[in-house]
Amino acid sequence: MKQRILAIILAFALAACVLPAARAEGVEVAAPSAILMDAATGTVLFEKNAHEKLAPASVTKVMTLLLVMEALESGRISWDDMVTASETAAGKGGSQVYLEVGEQMSMDEMLKSVVVSSANDCATALAEHVAGSEAAFVELMNARAAELGMQDTHFVNCTGLDDEPNAAEHLTSAYDIAVMSRELLRHEEIKKYTTIWMDTVRGGQFGLSNTNKLVRFYNGTTGLKTGCTKAAGHCLSASAERDGIELIAVVLHCDSSADRFQSAKALLDYGFANYALVSAETPEPLAPVQVKLGVQGLVTPVLQASSPILVGKGELARVTKTVTVAQEVTAPVAAGQQLGTMTIEADGRTLAEIPIIASAAVERLTLWELTVRLLRRTCMGG
Repeated sequence: MKQRILAIILAFALAACVLPAARAEGVEVAAPSAILMDAATGTVLFEKNAHEKLAPASVTKVMTLLLVMEALESGRISWDDMVTASETAAGKGGSQVYLEVGEQMSMDEMLKSVVVSSANDCATALAEHVAGSEAAFVELMNARAAELGMQDTHFVNCTGLDDEPNAAEHLTSAYDIAVMSRELLRHEEIKKYTTIWMDTVRGGQFGLSNTNKLVRFYNGTTGLKTGCTKAAGHCLSASAERDGIELIAVVLHCDSSADRFQSAKALLDYGFANYALVSAETPEPLAPVQVKLGVQGLVTPVLQASSPILVGKGELARVTKTVTVAQEVTAPVAAGQQLGTMTIEADGRTLAEIPIIASAAVERLTLWELTVRLLRRTCMGG
């Protein structure tokens, strides 16, 4: 059988589809700075002064929580740890659970206090537990921000409090907050805390009530973090999930708490009403590809990536998937070698070109192995 030659250039798998924010017609938000982002793809669906550098108040804690979750995942700290409050942590003002110097609290209750009640004392205690001091932790925060491409951001503390001499240098943007929020949402464990409405710590002796009122009043809310100081105004990074699509709405420097929740709700409503996700799976299972002169006669083709693709709901019914796969390849075959492509289109617009690759390597027969195989076939045929 003749080898089928694929005239396809290796494409970047699942490039985020470009859905310009200008399409967000009819969306009005009171927030001076805002953004709506799809959590799965990072696609920006709406933006308003999204790169303006502003004080984020306690939305800062999204990065604090991200570093704690990453430290837990890497094993540098443990879910079984007891976290001790230092004098510095116990002395933090603003929202708090009133830790006493030397008081110990479980990792679970520390996280719960930070997420639900925005406890500055617990955030500081966690920062010290991870890095030894808040200053060292802030260095980690800025390093992680750089890794995530957060070019509008510079942190000076782990809480967002603006009562320190260098507080004016503590700045970020709606876009950067969406980026770090998206990263935090990759840690499913955090949603155990961000979806709590009311709870307690210290054996039921201290009550917590979520500062994010969307948790109770907006269907599908998954988080994430509020913030409010005199310098920052009312801020919010809100996330919600419906019908398999998760969105992040960030609003900064609102005049009131009502404005921040209404602005975030308007953005989320717009996103859920106008966008959907298309799975990047093949419409039918891929058949094995024959391997000529290989030690194995077949290799299994697989998609290189399977992240979903964001489309407008109006396009959803017109999405098509075209699969092209070689019928035969010649050994040696490398693991990951391209065997074909799945092209996803809508209304003649290419949404993604996903390489179909070999799931495993197949070595070429040696001359001796080939001779033996031919002799066997000859004998069987005689």
